[in-house]
Amino acid sequence: MADLPSTPLLDTVSTPDDLRKLRPDQLRQLADELRTETISAVGTTGGHLGSGLGVVELTTAIHYVFDTPRDRLVWDVGHQCYPHKILTGRRDRIRTLRQGGGLSGFTKRSESEYDPFGAAHSSTSISAALGFAIANKIAGTPGKGIAVIGDGAMSAGMAYEAMNNAAQAGNRLVVILNDNDMSIAPPVGGLSAYLSRIVSSREFLGFRDLARKLAKRLPKPIASGMRKTDEFARGMTMGGTLFEELGFYYVGPIDGHNLEHLIPVLENVRDAEEGPILVHVVTKKGKGYGPAEAAADKYHGVQKFDVISGVQTKAPPGPPQYQNVFGAQLVAEAAKDPRICAITAAMPSGTGLDAFAKAYPDRFFDVGIAEQHGVTFAAGLAAQGMRPFCAIYSTFLQRAYDQVVHDVAIQNLPVRFAIDRAGLVGADGATHAGSFDVTYLATLPNFVVMAAADEAELVHMTHTAAQYDTGPIAVRYPRGNGTGVALPETPQLLEIGKGRVVREGKTVAILSLGTRLEEALKAAEVLEAKGLSTTVADLRFAKPLDVDLIRKLLTTHEVAVTIEENSVGGFGAHVLTMASDEGLIDGGLKLRTLRLPDVYQDQDKPEVQYAEAGLDATALVDTVLKALRHNSGGVAEARA
Repeated sequence: MADLPSTPLLDTVSTPDDLRKLRPDQLRQLADELRTETISAVGTTGGHLGSGLGVVELTTAIHYVFDTPRDRLVWDVGHQCYPHKILTGRRDRIRTLRQGGGLSGFTKRSESEYDPFGAAHSSTSISAALGFAIANKIAGTPGKGIAVIGDGAMSAGMAYEAMNNAAQAGNRLVVILNDNDMSIAPPVGGLSAYLSRIVSSREFLGFRDLARKLAKRLPKPIASGMRKTDEFARGMTMGGTLFEELGFYYVGPIDGHNLEHLIPVLENVRDAEEGPILVHVVTKKGKGYGPAEAAADKYHGVQKFDVISGVQTKAPPGPPQYQNVFGAQLVAEAAKDPRICAITAAMPSGTGLDAFAKAYPDRFFDVGIAEQHGVTFAAGLAAQGMRPFCAIYSTFLQRAYDQVVHDVAIQNLPVRFAIDRAGLVGADGATHAGSFDVTYLATLPNFVVMAAADEAELVHMTHTAAQYDTGPIAVRYPRGNGTGVALPETPQLLEIGKGRVVREGKTVAILSLGTRLEEALKAAEVLEAKGLSTTVADLRFAKPLDVDLIRKLLTTHEVAVTIEENSVGGFGAHVLTMASDEGLIDGGLKLRTLRLPDVYQDQDKPEVQYAEAGLDATALVDTVLKALRHNSGGVAEARA
């Protein structure tokens, strides 16, 4: 009689406490099941895949060795956290990832005690883990801070700022460098793993501490020679001199997929009195799933896919994506102007600059996850007569706001900002929404801020930015596909600060900024059917405002409504300020502003998010009708 299949180990693990009950020789099977479950879940929902597959063994080992959640585990960026979520009580919801009402695609404090620190932007983990470690030290309570940070995130200065201040944490801080791309260390192998176990062992650390104490008693030349010999020997065999200089005890590199190597090293690190400690782990993105391993991007972000074949579900053909429209137009501009160059912060394809990089590699610069440097670098280029385009997602440009103010705006340098992912972004949720850029840019003197209503407008605005040398200029545009309008063969040079009227009416005026124009036109049709003649204007510029057009619309219509994909303090606020300054509201004008609500909206389909935010045609119509009903003797009641 055939043996009955045994219960999968993963079915017995609801939390890390269950995981720690397993024998070490069972962890390989558990990790394999965890990888399979991750692939199956992401195949159902889409999301980040390659990064999570690369840390399956590391995730298993960390939760097996350390006392989470008492030991605080912080994942940098957080897009690799799906296996972590499965092991920490969320397996039953893992197929709701990135869906409305479901699990976030990143770590989130409100979701689980095992997510002590939310993340979705890069290079914050060491600072946060250091905060946990120091807080426990001050309180005299047990618990370490553990940061898992990828090699890409180490390109940001914040990681080094944190490491430079980590000495006080002592052995309460552990940094795990997940190296899955950069060649910053010798090849991984048995000898390397053996050396890592040796140097992380209590015996070696104790001997090293004794040697240091002895060296202090010796004459300075001899003590200095001993120290240099130790550093040279460790540097020759394992690397890590940079981290040692920052005050970390370096262990590695070790194979991040070999549990027999990982477990004893992490146990030694856990028990070490030396610290802080950096463990250098080498992993492979997409590990264990053939299609992901074979892909150039290691399946970084995927749509829903067939697990057997790896074939992703493709959306039906549609209009071009905004990022690609921008990229193509910038290539066309660069063909005519050798001064044009392009800068991105680790997002060449996401910003559409991969085409530019291919066409003009000498004028393309990927600065890594270093938005602050990227902006000031662009400022230096502009000061020397170049025409730099700094293409950065709205949510990531926030990381460089001081540089935008101090290095660009105050000096009035003509840096061009191409602000991708403006507005709500769907499945990535609040951490990636471009909700604030109009507010934080339009408040700055010298800035020009444009918002494209469709892909044709983006072509015109990219061309206009390329020609604008008076000061800084920005164009914002959303994630995803355009509206389907025909792209112009010849771009227009827009007059700075001038909007356009796209539909004429008499009673209601809708002043739109950005891609809510399509919803504004839909609302106008509904209002027209109710007997309310409606004007729709695309203002194009949040700064400078088209004061003449706005004044005309406000003084010739009973109701005016602004609409934008931005938070309070943006376009609508500037229109209100202008109307107040000119006394236009004193005459009984009904002026309303529609903008993103004062909340952080969770992930969902973009159309659902915009409906919840009150930024669709239905909300526009309701706003107009309510304004008219409150107008004594207004036309709404008569025409309802």
